[in-house]
Amino acid sequence: MTVDVWLTAVIGVVPLVGWLLWWWNDIWYGLVMTTLRPSKGSNKLPPGHMGLPFLGETLTFLWYFRFLRRPDDYINSKRQKYGDGIGMYKTYLFGRPSVITFLPETNKYVLRTTESFILKWANPDLVGKMSLVAVHGKAHLRIRSFVIRSINQPDALRRIAIAAQPRMISALQSWVKRDKITSYDEIKKVSFENICKYFASFEPGPTLDQLKEHLAGMLTGFRAYPLNIPGFTFHRALQSRRKAQAIFREELDKRRRKNDGRNDAMNDLLDGLMNLKDEEGNNLSDTEVLDNITGILLAGYESTVIVTMWAIYYLAKCPEVLERLRDENMVLKKCKNEQLVTSDEILKLEYTMKVVDESIRLANVSTFIFRTTTQDIEYKGYTIPKGWNMVVWLRNVHVDPKNYNDPLCFNPDRWDGSILPENFQAFGGGPRICAGNMLARLQIGLFLHHMSTGYKWELVNPEAKVNYLPIPKPEDGLEITIAKL
Repeated sequence: MTVDVWLTAVIGVVPLVGWLLWWWNDIWYGLVMTTLRPSKGSNKLPPGHMGLPFLGETLTFLWYFRFLRRPDDYINSKRQKYGDGIGMYKTYLFGRPSVITFLPETNKYVLRTTESFILKWANPDLVGKMSLVAVHGKAHLRIRSFVIRSINQPDALRRIAIAAQPRMISALQSWVKRDKITSYDEIKKVSFENICKYFASFEPGPTLDQLKEHLAGMLTGFRAYPLNIPGFTFHRALQSRRKAQAIFREELDKRRRKNDGRNDAMNDLLDGLMNLKDEEGNNLSDTEVLDNITGILLAGYESTVIVTMWAIYYLAKCPEVLERLRDENMVLKKCKNEQLVTSDEILKLEYTMKVVDESIRLANVSTFIFRTTTQDIEYKGYTIPKGWNMVVWLRNVHVDPKNYNDPLCFNPDRWDGSILPENFQAFGGGPRICAGNMLARLQIGLFLHHMSTGYKWELVNPEAKVNYLPIPKPEDGLEITIAKL
């Protein structure tokens, strides 16, 4: 065969191979649906592109999130190409065929239709198969009810508010003694110490430092490709989980030896889980206790840290908002004979709560959450096959100009009562809405109260770039200079 013939063959084959690779997942899953699917309903998938074999749209996702640092353009590019349509797009992300929902009504439909869309955590081995976010039915209701009573009801919030403030006040006093501080790290330290205290009665020290390191390692795995192979992020996250649980297992054994079989009154969340019983009177297994204390602790402080950090950023950028916040909180402070304020007082500060909610909206800590179809779902002429991943894209709801006027502007006044409930989905929705939503708002409000009434601050790098994976935060961790008023 001559060189010309070889060259012609290569020129003809290479584009064909490239085309097949580009459309492989669309062809494969479309073929599987039409030939092997037992259901006799529609075989039409939602619009979209499923990408390359095995990788799917992972490279496209990383392109927008990590390299361009424009996460909203990932969805916007699809909206421009396919239109809003039914508010769903097919794709292949995180190792699974998936459908993205991104409009308020489609997100709401998925989150509330719990019999058809169940929560199967993207990485159940990482979060714990017996944890609150992974179990269903009576087990979920029992643990969720306990958690809400323990951390999200008025009496619990009052206790937590008093317990949390001394560390906040001490931390702020220590910040002014330094030239500058990295607010993400410092807020994280305070929040972690507080939450470990009233969740598991852990005091600052080597054990707490180790636990913080292990939980940080776990966090890196939640948006990682699920490859449990040495050297990969997900594998390291699983190792961090095992080390974190070893610390809690040692604590369980210590408490049992101390109690010597006695059923003492609950002192913290960990004790409560140890004493919690099912409908037949049986205690939770060690696996259930360990999975839940690890998962609740992990979820309980990271999101609050991120929102508090962004609130500090927005207030530094918007001095008129900071001035109104400070004025409202100064009135409360002058009415007090002590430094500590109550949860009832903080939650009644109207403008402060608007600042908190606006910070939560713009921070978008959870870009998306996951559900899985339990059966073939017919939705407005399209089919979502059984076992597919549902990627409920919360972020788009909060930055869509159709839902918010000038959505990227920090404007607490937009919360004067005109926000539709379905346009605020930062805590999820349906029966699995975040069990600690009021606790999160309270902790942010407490921190802003003490910071705004006693201190002034400036951003060291006001134009710092933002990293969006695994969580949105400035590259410098939000360095600030801070001084007393």
